[in-house]
Amino acid sequence: MEQTIDPTLGPVLARTGDERAVLGSFLDFHRGVLLRKLRGLSDADASRRLVPSATTLAGLVKHLTLVERNWFPTLLAPEPGDVYLTSPEDALASFTLGDQDTVAGLTEAYERACARSREVAARFDLDHVVPHPQLGEVSLRWILVHLIEETARHAGHADILRELTDGESGAI
Repeated sequence: MEQTIDPTLGPVLARTGDERAVLGSFLDFHRGVLLRKLRGLSDADASRRLVPSATTLAGLVKHLTLVERNWFPTLLAPEPGDVYLTSPEDALASFTLGDQDTVAGLTEAYERACARSREVAARFDLDHVVPHPQLGEVSLRWILVHLIEETARHAGHADILRELTDGESGAI
């Protein structure tokens, strides 16, 4: 049986687009996969630890919200008081859930962070270079590829956690 690919998926629509369209569509695709993994889950299910690490479905969304803020606004368009977070403690805290962290609230915060990232990135050419506290310099192109990689990796974690939660699987 022949499998067809949904032609409405962003990466499919951008298959002959320019570099920026392709990069943006893949990043948005993986952002959407991550959020679909939360769809229909209770706050308790989304925050349940199913692996030895602190990784939870809700924690993944909280972490990637920080990642979006760190890599786009903080690096490319910092405002007074913005600090690029780099410590292992910051990374662990980004996965740590508090009583106020709900599926609805985390989803909304992530969607806002992604929208802000798109807005900031749109102001710069892909070759735009900024200083980075650990790497020296990075281009917007590099940031986009890095975010695709990190978001896809965590969307894969979310696939596994969702399957362990209620048996649901699949990216779409």
